[in-house]
Formats: sequence, structure tokens, C-alpha cells
Amino acid sequence: MQEALLFALDAHQFHQQQKRKGKDVPYIVHPLAVGLLLAHAGAKEETIVAGILHDTIEDSTPEHKVTKQILSERFGPEVARLVASVSETDKTLPWAERKRRALEDIARFDEESVLVKSADVICNAEELLSDYARDGDEVFSRFNAGKEKYLVSQMRVIRALVVRWPDNPLSERLTFILRRLAFMGDDSYRKAAFPTLAIPSAEYTPQMAMVCPVCGWSGTVKGDKEAGSS
Repeated sequence: MQEALLFALDAHQFHQQQKRKGKDVPYIVHPLAVGLLLAHAGAKEETIVAGILHDTIEDSTPEHKVTKQILSERFGPEVARLVASVSETDKTLPWAERKRRALEDIARFDEESVLVKSADVICNAEELLSDYARDGDEVFSRFNAGKEKYLVSQMRVIRALVVRWPDNPLSERLTFILRRLAFMGDDSYRKAAFPTLAIPSAEYTPQMAMVCPVCGWSGTVKGDKEAGSS
């Protein structure tokens, strides 16, 4: 664990003095938070180490490039596999294409990859929500996409993670964040992001199965409820 912390510090701080987007905060704070969240969720040591290292492949500099092979030699093949699974493979692509590919990758994740990605998303989203409460829409100037595109992308990722592994120990926290993000936009935005189906009153019965387009809940008014299923 200590070796992973030093490796991440070397990749993010010593070689590039990396900061959180739009903030004078050392980037290393984020992977540390991801690792702590995974430990709190009861993740295996290899998964926690992967959480600490999750951005080292994606964000390392060309002069000091971190590769899957390097991670495998230092931390073992499982840690290297997990880090590679949550890393974008081509940062030269347009933002929308990179996010589309990352979203598609979630459908192929195993449970450990879901855990690492979930912790990353939660830490990023909770930081965003905290900054938004203080600075409002100004926080979205940090990102390559505008407010609406960024929020839609994040919410789609969260829904995909919950669907991929409904019993993920971080699913409840993901769902809570999803609701909070959904209400950062206006009504027209939420309707566009999460279209709903109108049911004619003459056709409705309390036994009718329904699905929430925001959190993924499904069930009936009378019960038989299941969060995160489709």
C-alpha cells in the first residue's frame, strides 16, 4: 500500500505538479480519497491499490510514461488489469468520443473494476457538488464540455455502474449522487436526459411495473421494489 502511495505521488506530483482541474489543490488528494473510499467499502487490497493508482496510466507524462506492464511488474497483474480497465486508451480523441467509449467499457467490467470506477466517480462527483454549492455554475468552466453535456455524461456512467452490479457496496451512494446531479439542471434538461413514459390513467393499475429513469429503481407501487435494476 505504501509503495502504491509513493508511486502515485511520483506520477502525479514529482514529474508534473499536477493539480485538480481549475483548483490549486494537489492532484494526489483525489487518488488518496479513492483508495480510502474503497478501503471503507471493504475492497480487497489489490482493488484499493488499483484505486490509488487508477489515473497513473491515463495521466502520466510522455517522459515518465506509466504503462500496464510497469504496473504489473511493480504491483502484480491484477492491479495492472484493474487500472487499465478504467483508463481511457486514447486521450487525443474528441471529448464526446472518449466518454462514449468509456461508457461502453462499463458493460464489460467485472465487479472489481466496477468498484474502482465507482469510487472514482463518487469522489469526483462529491467534490463537484461541494464546489457547486460554493461557486455555482462557474465550476463547469473547468471541464472540456459544457454543464449539460458533462452532467449527462456523469449520470449515464453512474446508471451504467449501478446496472452492471446492483449489489455493489457503493451503489446506494452512487444513486444518491445521481439524484443530486439530476437536479443541478433545469426541468427541460432533466426531461431530455431522462425521458419518461406517460401512462394513460385508464391503463394504470397499482400492480403495473415501473422503472425510474433517474435512479434505475423498478417495481410496483404496492411493493416488489428493487433499486438499480432495469
